[in-house]
Amino acid sequence: MTAKIFIDGEHGTTGLQIRTRMAGRRDVDLLSIPEAERRNPAMREDLLNSADIAILCLPDDASRDAVTMVAGNNNIRLIDTSTAFRVADDWAYGFAEMDKDQAARIRSARCVANPGCYPTGAIGLIRPLRMAGILPADYPVSVNAVSGYTGGGKAMIAQMEDKNHPDHLSANNFLYGQTLKHKHVPEMTVHGKLDRAPLFSPSVGRFAQGMIVQVPLFVEDLKDGASMETIHAALVAHYAGQDVVTVVPLADSAAMPRVDAEELVGQDTMKLFVFGTPGGTHVNLVALLDNLGKGASGAAVQNMDLMLTA
Repeated sequence: MTAKIFIDGEHGTTGLQIRTRMAGRRDVDLLSIPEAERRNPAMREDLLNSADIAILCLPDDASRDAVTMVAGNNNIRLIDTSTAFRVADDWAYGFAEMDKDQAARIRSARCVANPGCYPTGAIGLIRPLRMAGILPADYPVSVNAVSGYTGGGKAMIAQMEDKNHPDHLSANNFLYGQTLKHKHVPEMTVHGKLDRAPLFSPSVGRFAQGMIVQVPLFVEDLKDGASMETIHAALVAHYAGQDVVTVVPLADSAAMPRVDAEELVGQDTMKLFVFGTPGGTHVNLVALLDNLGKGASGAAVQNMDLMLTA
């Protein structure tokens, strides 16, 4: 029997990408709401409660409202792509490769919170080092990142692409979140197993999709005996046995003249790198992903597929 899937917010950037990934699949029946009726609460509520799995591609408050609409329906399962539930105790965090048993948690969960795109890269680099005891919980972590402009949704896409837009953005690259209170910081802190909130500095480039996340570290402030090689080995061990997150060999990283933010566009995977000099005092950890792939829509479909195998 096919599973009924409703994408609440299917006409937004993330929702459209999810629909594209499920086009032609015969194991799911996509319930759809006409764009003209997308703000019709009665129709939305009916479709939500008719689904086996609802994927919420909505702003935080709208996601909370949708959850309220299905509060008494134990037959529906939810995947939320907003930041509303990413640190909630009763929601599984939808980063399947984060721990060896995380995929099983997602598979059996009723409610799954899709990770943010930036946190996927940051947590993907930080958590393995915390689990291995290499990175102290109170280390002053810095996360520097650049994303394609589709991460800002339809509004930013229009600002970047339409020269006649009243708020047209002409910059090739711009920094934002200068208050250092970005909404992604709580999930980086909680799921990165950090005692101190990281200093997160995001930026946007004039390219549609793609992302680079960097976590620079001082080797002398890590666990005694830490080195570029032991850090790399910890990442390799953490992600052994799966093919979604790839840790690039040190020799291959050393031979790279540059890292292209757009390399993984259209893919639902992530690459991790360890850059530095053997015996050096600094390393730079780098995550490369598509902000709409493993960073959003691709992750949502991956989580849905895990839930469908429960």
